[in-house]
Order: sequence, then C-alpha cells, then structure tokens
Amino acid sequence: MIDLYYTPSPNGHKITLFLEEAQLQYRLIHVDISKGSQFHPDFLQISPNNKIPAIIDTAPVDGGSPISLFESGEILLYLAEKSGKLLSGELRERHTTLQWLFWQVSGLGPMLGQNHHFSHYAPQTIPYAIERYQVETQRLYNVMNKRLETSPWLGGDHYSIADIACWPWIHAHQRQRIDLDNYPAVNNWHERIRTRPATARAMQQAQSEKR
Repeated sequence: MIDLYYTPSPNGHKITLFLEEAQLQYRLIHVDISKGSQFHPDFLQISPNNKIPAIIDTAPVDGGSPISLFESGEILLYLAEKSGKLLSGELRERHTTLQWLFWQVSGLGPMLGQNHHFSHYAPQTIPYAIERYQVETQRLYNVMNKRLETSPWLGGDHYSIADIACWPWIHAHQRQRIDLDNYPAVNNWHERIRTRPATARAMQQAQSEKR
C-alpha cells in the first residue's frame, strides 16, 4: 500500500497518474495547503521541504520498514522501479526517459509554476516577470514540440514516467496563456494521454478532492 500525501496540483497529479496507470494500491491523504497543513510537524517528518507530493510505502520490496519519500521526480522513479512499469530496462530508452524526467523537474515545472504565480497569484502585477516567464514557457513548449515531432513519447517508443511528469503541467496550458494549436505535436501527445483510462481515473480523484 502506498500512502500518498496529496493536493490536486500538477505535482500531485503526477503520482495519481502513475498509481492508476500501474494499478498500485494507494490511499490518498489530503494536505490542505490553504490551511498550512504542509507545515505540520508530522508532515515535515515525511516531506522536510514542506511540499506535496510525498509518499509512505508501507510494503517496500526489501521487506523492511516503511519508506517515506518526497520530491515528485524521485517518487516516480521509485514507483517505476518498485513496480517494473513505465520505465524501460533498455539502456538507451531508460536514460532518454530519465533525461526528460529531469528536464521536467528542473525546468518545465519550475518555470511554468512561476508563470502561474505571476499571472494569477502575485499580490502585485509585475509586467517584467509575467513576460519573462511567458517567454520561457513558450521556449519550453517549443523544445517539447520538437522532441515529439520525432518520437511518439518523450522517452522513445513507450509511454513512461517522463510523459507522466510533464502532462499535468501541459494540461494547465490555458492558465499559461498557451494555445496548443501552436504546438501540434504537443497537442497530439496531450490528447493521447488525456484519453487514457488511467488518466481519467486520476483526474476524477482530483475532482473528488476539490469538492
């Protein structure tokens, strides 16, 4: 059983997408960031950076005591290795997948997160910041579009944790003032993931959490 500490955000969606796709048993534990629950001492024992998602694996493969993990990229890598799913064992595809996973956690997520912040949440309108992160968002979409023009999935021939990591951020494209018609390969990729049954189940979990 995986205990998933979660809120319905792009980084939270990454983990439900994986768990639904791999059909692993899990329990959602909602972290109400609007009330500061991410700063509760018990949660900080699991996620010292006071961010979601975080997990506790109550049945790790080594048979030992439960393992707690934070950082969405590491959680995806851990779950892929635990389940043997969504990460190729072939040398080249595996490392291509991992480089796109790291691209997401170091670039796509942080930059699009800043786009969201300055466009929607900042207490003051700062045109320079809005423009800076909009331009960088467009650059990253172009990088991704070029990759997907030559490969069906980010890692290669197979759907993987790299696609799962990126998809929730692309799914929020309207909040970034991005028209996916301008990025046809990304648009095609987005739709193929959106219509997967596991994606529908994961996003239904998000709707349940918002109610």
